[in-house]
Amino acid sequence: MSKKEEIGKAFDFRLFKRVFSRTRPYRGIFWLVAVVAILSAAFAIGIPLLVKNIINQSLESKDAAQLLNHVLLMLVFLLGQVTTQLLFNYYANLLGESVIKDIRINLFEKMTSFKMTYFDNSSIGVLVTRAVADMQRIGEIFSQGFFMIVADALKMLSAAVIMVVINWKLALIVFAILPVILVATRLFQQAMKVAFIEVRAQVSNLNSFVQERIAGMKIVQLFNREEIEKEKFRVINEKHQNAWLKTVWYNSIFFPVAEISNSIGIGLVVYFGVIQNIENVGLDNKGAIVAFFFLMDLLFRPLRQIADKFNTLQMGMVAANRVFKILDTDSHIDDNGTVEKQSVKGDIEFKDVHFGYVPDEEVLHGISFNVKAGETVAIVGATGAGKSTIINLLNRFYEINSGKIMVDGVCLDDYTLKSLRSHIAIVLQDVFLFADTIAHNISLRDENISTEEIEAAAKQIGVHEFISSLPGGYQYNVKERGTMLSSGQRQLIAFLRAYVSNPSILILDEATSSVDTYSEQLIQQATDKITEGRTSIIIAHRLATIKKADKIIVMDAGKIIETGTHKELLEKGGYYNDLYNAQFLAEEVA
Repeated sequence: MSKKEEIGKAFDFRLFKRVFSRTRPYRGIFWLVAVVAILSAAFAIGIPLLVKNIINQSLESKDAAQLLNHVLLMLVFLLGQVTTQLLFNYYANLLGESVIKDIRINLFEKMTSFKMTYFDNSSIGVLVTRAVADMQRIGEIFSQGFFMIVADALKMLSAAVIMVVINWKLALIVFAILPVILVATRLFQQAMKVAFIEVRAQVSNLNSFVQERIAGMKIVQLFNREEIEKEKFRVINEKHQNAWLKTVWYNSIFFPVAEISNSIGIGLVVYFGVIQNIENVGLDNKGAIVAFFFLMDLLFRPLRQIADKFNTLQMGMVAANRVFKILDTDSHIDDNGTVEKQSVKGDIEFKDVHFGYVPDEEVLHGISFNVKAGETVAIVGATGAGKSTIINLLNRFYEINSGKIMVDGVCLDDYTLKSLRSHIAIVLQDVFLFADTIAHNISLRDENISTEEIEAAAKQIGVHEFISSLPGGYQYNVKERGTMLSSGQRQLIAFLRAYVSNPSILILDEATSSVDTYSEQLIQQATDKITEGRTSIIIAHRLATIKKADKIIVMDAGKIIETGTHKELLEKGGYYNDLYNAQFLAEEVA
C-alpha cells in the first residue's frame, strides 16, 4: 500500500466503525466511559457559573453565609471533576487494553495459520511492530483519543452556550477568534497525518533493521561488517529522527499560534467588558468577565487538546489499518479436511506433483514416487534440486499447483492439518530452540509428554548423560534460539523432540550435516531406533545414511532422474554414480 493510499484511508469511516465494533464485549465499560465524559463536562462548566455568582452576588451583598454555600458547592464540583477524571482515565485505558488484547490474540492466531509463503515475503521486524507497537497505538484510540475528543467537544459546546446566555456580545467577540484557531487546527491535522504515516514507516524500518542485524551478528562480525552496518543504521536512524522532528516542528508552530489567539481573546473580553460597564450605567458584569476567562479556557484549551488527541486518534487509525490489513490477508492453508486418524501406517505417494514458490516458476516438474510403510528412503541431489521442497509439501506448508500427495491412500487435503502433522516429525538442519528449558523444548509443553518419558527417550538414544551434565539438567534454559548449546547439542535436542512425539513418518532434512562425529554417532544410534517400523524420508548428507536406505531417489532441477538402492545406482553408472564420486567418495576414504 502506498503512502498516499494509506493517508486516504487513515480515517475511513468503515475502518473507524470496525475498530469500535471490537468494544461490543465490553459495552458496560464503554457506556460507563461515555457517561463519565458527560459528567466531567458538566462539572467543568459548573465552576465558571459559581465563580460568576460569587462575584456578582456573594461579594456584592457581602453575605458570608451565601459565600460559604457557593464555596462548598464549588468544592463539590471540583471533587466531582477530579473523581470523573480519575474514573475516565482508568476505564478508558481499561477499555483500550481489553480491545487490543483481543485483537492481538486474533493477530497471533492469524499469523500462525499463514502459509510459509507469507513469511518468505514478509519482514519479521515489521510483523513484530504490528503485534506490539501498533497495538498500543490502537489502544490509545480509546484511552487518549476518541473519548477525550468527545469530552472536550462537550466542554466546548457547553462553554459556547453558557457564553451566549451570560453575554452574547462578549460571546461574539470570542467566537470571532475561533476561525483562526480552527483553520490552524485543520492545517495542523493535515500536516500531522502525513508526518505520522512517515513516523510509523520509519519505526517499522528501524525495528526490521535492528532485528535482522542482531539475529545475524555472527555474520556481521565474521566479515568485518561493523562499520558498514553502522553507517546503514546511521542513515535509517537519521530518517527516523527526521520523521519525528517533523511532528515536533508542526507542534512548535501550532501551539504558540493557539496561545496567542487565546491571549488576544482574553484581552478583547476585558476591554469590551469594561466598555460595557462604562457605557451602561448600572450594569455590573464583573462576574461575567471573570466567568468568561474560565469559559474561554474551556473553549480554547480543549480545541488545542483536540488537535493533539486527534493526532493520537490518527496514529491509532493508521496502526489499525495496518493491523487489519494483516487480519484480512488471505494466505492460509485451507483446513477443510475431515479425516482424523489416531494412527497411520505411513504409505506415501506423490502423483505427478507440480509446484512453484512463485507463479510461473516451477520448482517441481511432475514428481511421482512411492514410499511404503516402514521404508527408509533417501533423497539426494545438488543444491536447489527440490529435495527440501518435497518435505515442505508433505507437511502442507505450501499448496501444490497440481497433482496429488497421499498418505495411506488419502489425499493430504482430506486430512485435518492437526491430524496430518501429528503423525509427522521433522528434524531440520537449522535447529530452532525457544528461550525455554530443555524439557519444554523437547515436549513443546505437550501435557501428554511427561518428564519421565523424556528422560527415558534420552537414555535410549544416549543423550541423557549430556543433558544431565548441564546446570539444572532438563530444566536448563537454553536462551533465545538455543545459543547456550553447541550446534551438535541443539541437533540432539531437536532429534529427541522428534523421537518423543512417536511419529509414524520421520523426516530428517540433512539433520547430521552440521554436527561433530560424536553427536553424529548418537543421532545415528537414535535413527536406527526410531526408523524401525516407521516410514522415514531422509534428505541425505552423510554416506552412512544413504547406504542403509531401502531406496534412494535422485533429483536434479526439480525432477526425479534415478531411483534404486545404493548398489543398484552405482552399477548404473549414471548421475548418482557421478554425485557419489564427487561428493561422497572423499568422505568414505577419509
